[in-house]
Amino acid sequence: MPRPLLRRRIRFRPDVNYFKPAQARVGVEDIGLTLPELEAIRLRDLEGKTQAKCAKEMNVSQPTFSRIIESSHKKVASALVEGRGIKIEGGEYRMVRPRRGVGSGRGAGLASGRGRMGGTAAGPTGYCICPKCGYKKPHQLGTPCYLEVCPKCECKLVRE
Repeated sequence: MPRPLLRRRIRFRPDVNYFKPAQARVGVEDIGLTLPELEAIRLRDLEGKTQAKCAKEMNVSQPTFSRIIESSHKKVASALVEGRGIKIEGGEYRMVRPRRGVGSGRGAGLASGRGRMGGTAAGPTGYCICPKCGYKKPHQLGTPCYLEVCPKCECKLVRE
């Protein structure tokens, strides 16, 4: 019996999930690109990180990351050469919050803001902000920020 597939960590969900050539041929099937494959392209090709760093960020081994990026490159190349649409959806993944980087005052150790119950709630005050455009609104008690949507760019909000 094969080992269960681990969920890859992704930190980006696109606003647009379908691309189609302006002169698309009729009757040609679209190509499916999973969210982990898109994340691999973003990390390796757009951000220029090494495969080892990308693999660590996605919580997979380096050989697994290599297979993911190779598969995504083949799919995108096929779509471009054959004039097919690309539909981005699905895959085994887990959304995680974007990191702010080293030195931002947010430690990653045991004392990283977790209360005695293990939660990460920030309390009744604070703001919900859009990671894309910077829109900011006061946090409403009882409503998690990730359930709120930015009125400007329709991106999910995160807690400040």
